[in-house]
Amino acid sequence: MNETLKRGISGAVYIILLLASILYSTESFFILFGIFLIITVYEFCNLVSIHKVFPIILAIVIYALVTLVSHYNTLTANTLNQILNTDYLIDINIQQLDIVLLVIALVVSIKCILFLFYDNIQKISTSSKYLYLLGYIILPFVFITKISFGINDYNPKIIIGLFILIWTNDTFAYIVGKSIGRTKLFEKISPKKTVEGFLGGILFAILAGYLISKYYIKANPEFSERSILIWTSIAVIVGIAGTIGDLIESKFKRIAGVKDSGSIMPGHGGILDRLDSVIFVAPIIFLFYQILNYVS
Repeated sequence: MNETLKRGISGAVYIILLLASILYSTESFFILFGIFLIITVYEFCNLVSIHKVFPIILAIVIYALVTLVSHYNTLTANTLNQILNTDYLIDINIQQLDIVLLVIALVVSIKCILFLFYDNIQKISTSSKYLYLLGYIILPFVFITKISFGINDYNPKIIIGLFILIWTNDTFAYIVGKSIGRTKLFEKISPKKTVEGFLGGILFAILAGYLISKYYIKANPEFSERSILIWTSIAVIVGIAGTIGDLIESKFKRIAGVKDSGSIMPGHGGILDRLDSVIFVAPIIFLFYQILNYVS
């Protein structure tokens, strides 16, 4: 099969599956990203050469428990009360849990950025591998599910809008970079990325953010200007942090000596290759939402 055709078919299947799960129900969205998490953990373990059984079990437990506690808090509390046979209501403080998980994820994100710029690092310590596994892989999937709820209830438009921004940034960074790119962005890690492509991706992502807020999210008239500011700000975050996330994954692959994280998507590589931007962006967008909510 022609490589371009193969890439197009696998990409279309991925997008259809993603959109269908997000739009169908909260549960289908959680399940699909739980499956993506398992595959991503498997691929990451291959990249950094650690045993897969414990990391996969750890990922399933953390993802399932945090999702259950965060989005089904009343049901979880009632279930625990029945199991413990107590009349006292167990109050799970979601806000404190979110803060702890967010701090861990952001600290690891900073460590990832330092890791990216340390050219002399060619071997990763065992403790760092597991730290990256937790903060760079597992927790971002938790925050992807949390972002979809925005400030109130589950809103598929939020997560779809985020993916549209990421796809727009990636696509136009490639197109602009290939057309007029001259200045290398980070040649040692990703020789094809250029400064012109990076800036072009951000500009088109901002345009996409404006269109999303104006015609897709369709905020109330009194909040339209605020919605535009929010989504264009998210576009800038996606353009910068998404590119960093892509470079960080490239650094892991370069150390491992491989082109792709996996081969589950013909022509595209692995799930980590497809989600490298969004998993690095997710904790930062969640922090942005929390600051926005606090200011409001």
